[in-house]
Amino acid sequence: MNAEGNTPATATAIIGQKVLPGKEREYESWQEGLNAAAAGYPGFLGAEISAPTPLQPDWVVVYRFDSVAHLQAWINSGTRQTHLDAGAQYFDGPATQQVVSSGVRPPDPLVTVVVTHRVPPDRTDDFLDWQRRMVQEESRFEGFRGTELFRPVEGLQEEWTTLYRYDNAEHLDAWLTSPERQAILAEGEKFSDFGLRTIDNSFGSWFAFEGDDEEAPPPPSETRTSLAVWVGLYPTVVLLSLLLAPAHMPFWINLLVGNLLSSFVMSFLTMPYYVNPLLGRWLRPPPDEPAARNNLRGLGIVAGTMVFWAVVFYLVTVRVWTLP
Repeated sequence: MNAEGNTPATATAIIGQKVLPGKEREYESWQEGLNAAAAGYPGFLGAEISAPTPLQPDWVVVYRFDSVAHLQAWINSGTRQTHLDAGAQYFDGPATQQVVSSGVRPPDPLVTVVVTHRVPPDRTDDFLDWQRRMVQEESRFEGFRGTELFRPVEGLQEEWTTLYRYDNAEHLDAWLTSPERQAILAEGEKFSDFGLRTIDNSFGSWFAFEGDDEEAPPPPSETRTSLAVWVGLYPTVVLLSLLLAPAHMPFWINLLVGNLLSSFVMSFLTMPYYVNPLLGRWLRPPPDEPAARNNLRGLGIVAGTMVFWAVVFYLVTVRVWTLP
């Protein structure tokens, strides 16, 4: 449950911000500029923007750096403060911030709940015992994917941070509203000063690079994400079209059935067994790999793969078999 070890500690900051109604587009453009400024700082690994959803009422930005020191340098920088001053016109109240530091991956892209607790130093042992009981109880609920507990980060955050994950919003809500959770919260009444935030990302398990059936977050670049989906979608759609062609269905039914099948094939076959192994290093490059070389290599793989599929499908559909 506790993310500790001898591996180098990465650092993740999760920042939530309410935005004034009607200012969403201006805020998003401003936030993209702020993320671009963060990319110029040492140790930057990536940044993601998540728009509000029914589970997540705030805009949420996740920053990842290769160390606490580098994250702290960015958080406390004059550059960031200048951007914050300029963006204050879009904010509806102060932002919230949670920081976690570990040698493991940041929150996965399913449904992640971030809970922060202020714990007096003399209550640490009691708090850890209470958290263990909480985990034992929540692990019995359907859809539970795991939990991680992070100690306070000196110089950045005084709170303890807990991340726990479920496979979908319905299973998460079943736990949050359960009598079992209410009973555990009542037991830990002295730790009732806490904040809770839910992060619900798109793309689900399409971009999972960790072993042992564990999830990893989506790639930080939307362009890379789009190209990776393209690499998987093209052969999937063409192959399904070839399979469905003999049925001679009307065009609108063909698309209806084809889109349904392609969604399942992409989620359970194409992305985990073809795209992720092929492009994993490009989508999630090692921190010590030069960005230019990694990008050139990844784009080369994308181009080569798409040329290969184009040639194969040209030969199949023009030289071997002409579609009706």
